[in-house]
Amino acid sequence: MSEFVRYERRGNIGIITINNPPVNALGHGVRAGLIGCLEEGTADEQASALVLIGGGRTFPAGADITEFGKPLKSPDLREDIVRYENSSKPVIAAIHGNALGGGLELALGCDYRIGNVKARVGLPEVTLGILPGAGGTQRLPRLIDPAAALDMILTGLFVPAPKALKLGIIDRVSEGDLLEDAIKYAEELVASGAERRRIRDMGIEAEAEIFDQARTVAAKRARGFDAPLLCIQAVENAASMSFDDGLREERVLFEKLLTSDQSKAQRYMFFAEREVGKIPDIPKDTPLREIAKAGVIGAGTMGGGIAMNFANAGIPVTIVETSQEALDRGLGIIRKNYEATVAKGRLSRDAMEQRMALFTGSLDYDGLSDVDIVIEAAFENMALKKEIFGKLDKTCKSGAILATNTSTLDIDEIAAETDRPEDVIGLHFFSPANVMRLLEIVRAAKTSKDVVATAMKLSRTIGKVSAVVGVCDGFVGNRMLHAYMDQAMSLLEEGALPQQIDKALYDWGWAMGPFAVMDLAGNDVSWRIRREKAPDRDRNLPYPHTVADALCEEGRFGQKTGKGWYLYSDGSRTPDIDPAVDALIVKTSADKGIARREISDEEIVKRCMYALANVGADLLDEGIALRASDIDVIYNAGYGFPRYRGGPMFAADSVGLDTMLADIKRFREDFGPLWRPSKYLEKLVAEGRNFTGQ
Repeated sequence: MSEFVRYERRGNIGIITINNPPVNALGHGVRAGLIGCLEEGTADEQASALVLIGGGRTFPAGADITEFGKPLKSPDLREDIVRYENSSKPVIAAIHGNALGGGLELALGCDYRIGNVKARVGLPEVTLGILPGAGGTQRLPRLIDPAAALDMILTGLFVPAPKALKLGIIDRVSEGDLLEDAIKYAEELVASGAERRRIRDMGIEAEAEIFDQARTVAAKRARGFDAPLLCIQAVENAASMSFDDGLREERVLFEKLLTSDQSKAQRYMFFAEREVGKIPDIPKDTPLREIAKAGVIGAGTMGGGIAMNFANAGIPVTIVETSQEALDRGLGIIRKNYEATVAKGRLSRDAMEQRMALFTGSLDYDGLSDVDIVIEAAFENMALKKEIFGKLDKTCKSGAILATNTSTLDIDEIAAETDRPEDVIGLHFFSPANVMRLLEIVRAAKTSKDVVATAMKLSRTIGKVSAVVGVCDGFVGNRMLHAYMDQAMSLLEEGALPQQIDKALYDWGWAMGPFAVMDLAGNDVSWRIRREKAPDRDRNLPYPHTVADALCEEGRFGQKTGKGWYLYSDGSRTPDIDPAVDALIVKTSADKGIARREISDEEIVKRCMYALANVGADLLDEGIALRASDIDVIYNAGYGFPRYRGGPMFAADSVGLDTMLADIKRFREDFGPLWRPSKYLEKLVAEGRNFTGQ
């Protein structure tokens, strides 16, 4: 008996219950209690078998990752599992909630497993940059098909109980009271004289091809990540080594990953994504507004994608367009998107039709009179957005949330167009809105707390990762991106070419380089924004000093026109180098009197990364971003920043802020006033602190 684990007996079955809410994490107290209660149970002469179960809402959902990187106190989880595996009495794990990571490894140390019908099991360590380090890579591929075990370990996906039963991870599913069913199962095993069943004693057969195939897939799906490759190695060891040798090698690989920069970054992001939902001045019990019906202004690419998020969550949505043709085209694209998902087997046709039935089209604002939230997704034009919000103010019911999807414009100015600025908020989705995980929630000066809290809850409902930010040009993500793109453009003029810049940043870990991104998003989008911000320019004149503008004047909008920074043949998304673009860049340098030079990949990465973090420091100083970790969440979820590097702010900390500041000062001397060290960065360096406190 301990503070965290207790032992009791019912009839001839001993029951070991873990009580370490909220998720029964396997911290030191639990580990010690597990051994103590096992000893108590095995010493209980009236107990013929033991049931291991989690108290509260779940079986242990994993290790206590706050212990990672700290001196390990004995017993460690491996000791617990060996003790249960070698118990003198059969042990049945009764699983409800989530048995994840160390929780599943503990269950694999038991003889038999029964799971509640709603239970889920998994080994998600790879998402933290590590591998299962308590025997998971050795026991799971012995218990079930090695290929299936490898897939679970590499994806980190949670497996529901019915599928776990088919795979052989659990032996029985309970649809009633789990503890009662587990006791009955234990009694049956005792009565039938069932033998002990140690997974370590089971054989394993695996063809070499499954490991070769796994490495090929990992190279594409998890490019740059170390953990998947070592996971494959550990499972391959299970097939080629004795259990004890494989177990020892598993620990070597685990320790190697645990102390790696990648794992530190991924564990940091794990906590960052949990911290991002905490807003200091908004209590957890803030009343929420009901969102039972939504509206979207605009059926274009962005508006349609936003609307799909609501339908996917079962929320009816009305889409308003200015013409029947535009409305029909938008609804047609939505249907086409769903049909593509059906064709991939990810959605049934019945489910698709159910979602399509949730869409209503309208050519006037009256269709929005009863919605609980409306999101405007019109062009980035302040006059147009003001006009729309003036109409919404008059049409929408009292208490409806009025949201704009603007990516750059002043939401305070938009809100001032209404008589209810407290109901106005920015919900900045990222394209394609039905796919991208990020949602920037932009809190305007007068946005009420309950509107912010409701938006945060809504983001979770529609499956988004959200971060609350303040109002400024570009908010957090795009304001930083502008500095990143400025450096990419400067590097072009100084001597680099699009393909070199893209490759350097791709090789560093970005999902795509900046020029490939512009071609994907459409070069005309940013061109339109630049023109909007230059009202004093004659719109009929060319923009001779900006390569990006010159490309757009030639209709080179990117993939959708078959040419942009690159060429795209026959609808392909694979970029080909265009000598004409290279020639235009060289000519631009000459026109500006810039002597082109050789630029290293290291300089490209450093200048682009420092530009991001330097502006991030300004955003923290201004209070636009609440935390450095929020910025990193935004860049992971919305901009393709490599997760194994943490995020722009974590990456800057990893380099060292003193080093970064010295380089920025040197850049200012070499490249001019575009480089201005953030005062907040200078303050942190002077105080010996960093952005993330890591």
